[in-house]
Parts: sequence; structure tokens; C-alpha cells
Amino acid sequence: MSAVIHLNLTSITDLLRHWILLQVTHSAVTWLDEKQEQIAKGASTRVFFTAFSAVPRYTGKKQLNLTLKDLKAASAIQTGWFPGNWSVDQAARTLLVLTLPHNDVEKYLHTLEQVFTTADVGELVALYQALPLLPYPERLRKRAAEGVRSNMIAVFNAIALQNPYPAQYFDTLAWNQMILKALFVGSPLHLIQGLDSRANPELARMVVDYAHERHSANRSIPAELWRLVV
Repeated sequence: MSAVIHLNLTSITDLLRHWILLQVTHSAVTWLDEKQEQIAKGASTRVFFTAFSAVPRYTGKKQLNLTLKDLKAASAIQTGWFPGNWSVDQAARTLLVLTLPHNDVEKYLHTLEQVFTTADVGELVALYQALPLLPYPERLRKRAAEGVRSNMIAVFNAIALQNPYPAQYFDTLAWNQMILKALFVGSPLHLIQGLDSRANPELARMVVDYAHERHSANRSIPAELWRLVV
């Protein structure tokens, strides 16, 4: 029986809060609940930004240490969602972002873009991991593409690895560019969701060219690469 059924956790926010409760102090939970309430009631963006930045001071950065049941619960609520490597602060930051009022689409997207623009590396990782959970995911393609172009490997991996967003929303060009960059930076291809279903002839050609270049330079060729050609 999954945690969703056993604990009656029927939403992403319920599940995140449950995991956080298991890892942090009572005072941290009280603080987080207060900030959620303020944000949900339409507090100024300053309240949100300050809370979003302050999260680790209250929650710490321990791993969530999710069980197999937890991961099944996550996937049952949101297809492809895999928070197996998430930390407590990443979960709490995601909870705050999901609390942002989003009835006014343009205002919400503007606020979200401000968060991305001002975020540090740790905050960016949390944000990009959360992309498939956010409202209006189809409007976030441009922002997701920025994550793929990032020179920070942790940020690139947050969108590329164990994240259902690229496979669901990237067009073929953006998808192929992400896969090729994963090869360049050494990210494990088997952790990219949709790798087989999004295979395409253009990507196969690009991968073969890449393999020839590495062979000519007497450099090793990742075995995973051939999966894209087949």
C-alpha cells in the first residue's frame, strides 16, 4: 500500500509537508506554516523572496531519505516525479513556490521569473527540479531551456536528470541539445527520463558524429551513447 493511500496524502503539497515534518524541528514547521499562510493570502513578494532564501536556516539541508513507498506515492500523484535525491530545504522551497497564488497567470509567471533570475545555485537546483510540479508548465519551456544552457553542472542536472519535464515539454531541437550536452559534461544518460521514447534520427546522427570526433581524438566513447543510435 502506498503512502498516498495509507496517509491519505492526495496532493503534492500534502506529500512534501509530510516528508518535511519527519525531518525538521517543531519550530521550523511553525515557521514554514506561517510563511505558507502569509504567501497564500497574497502577502507581498518581499515576504515570499525572504522566506524562500531563508529556508535552509530553519530546515537544514539533510536528505529526505525517501523510501520506495514514498517514491511510489510521488509518482502516483505526478507521473515521472522522482524526488529520490531531494533535500529537506529543496522540498520546503518547492512547497513555498507551490503556495504562490496563481489565478493571475501573468503575475504569477512574472514573480516566478524573478525568483529564477535572482536565485543562487542551490535555489536554482530546487526550482528546476520542481518544474514539472508547477502550474502552467507549458509556459516554462523558455525558462527550462535556460537551465539546460547553464554552465553550472548541478543546475543542468536538475533539469536534465530524473526530471520528467524535458521529455514532456521540450521540442525536438531543445531535447537533442540537452542530450548532446549531457554527453559533453558526462551526465549519466540512463537517468534522463524519456530517453528511448524521444529518440529521433537527427539525434542519432549528432551522436554518431560525436562518437567519431572522440574516436579521432583517441578519447573514450561512453557506452551509453550507442543506446541513442539503436
